[in-house]
Amino acid sequence: MVTIKTEKEIAKMRAGGKILAQTLQAVAKIVKPGLKTEKLNDLATEIILQAGAMPAFLGYDGFPASICVSINDEVVHGVPGEIKLKEGDIVGLDLGVLFPPENCRACSMVGGCGSEPGMFTDAAITVLVGKVKPEAERLVKAAKKSLDLAIAQIKPGARLGEIGFAIQQYAEAEGFAVVKELVGHGVGHELHEEPQVLNYGSKKEGLILKQGMTLAIEPMLTSGDWQVKRNKSGVYVTKDGSLSSHFEHTVAVTEKGCEILTEA
Repeated sequence: MVTIKTEKEIAKMRAGGKILAQTLQAVAKIVKPGLKTEKLNDLATEIILQAGAMPAFLGYDGFPASICVSINDEVVHGVPGEIKLKEGDIVGLDLGVLFPPENCRACSMVGGCGSEPGMFTDAAITVLVGKVKPEAERLVKAAKKSLDLAIAQIKPGARLGEIGFAIQQYAEAEGFAVVKELVGHGVGHELHEEPQVLNYGSKKEGLILKQGMTLAIEPMLTSGDWQVKRNKSGVYVTKDGSLSSHFEHTVAVTEKGCEILTEA
């Protein structure tokens, strides 16, 4: 079921989204060749907890970290660890935040601690590691632009298909492919809610958007074929080994358009 959020709930998401955006900015600043990816996770965890929020990904479906760090052909769900970044890599940083930190899944109390229910936000960026090849830089720029174009379609009365159409049309015109097996989603009371938000499709298809809906829009583009697979670690990678770039924002449908909730 697609839920309509109240102004109070959206205010919580706005506050959590700001924490999320500031965390992503800080993590992106320390990306450099030779850095272990676990350091990115350590910093993200520290900032989120100090801000009075909770990392939404930690423990979600058994995920062992606060942030997903996906390198080159890894599309999403990359696990930070001992791997060191290299000059020329592109790195997807995907992060979720729960604010206020109620429903944190760490509490054994029946019914929770009694504080106000927390709300989830979700966002991602792709970062360049040093000097990268022109094709990699062009891919990252196209993925970011496709997110901007998708968000520009959002308003009451628009259809979900308009979002996917905008992403697909731009990406393919730039010579890139859109991952079809992975999608955006509703977000708020839970990290993943209805509806699914496809990154491809037709303007005339899909749910009609209404004020108060909150969506995670997340185009995933590749420099080769669109097909992906899960490797032994559970990370989604491109089947042909081509590069992938991922950007995401959580947005709220407003009276006249939309508001990006995951901006600093």
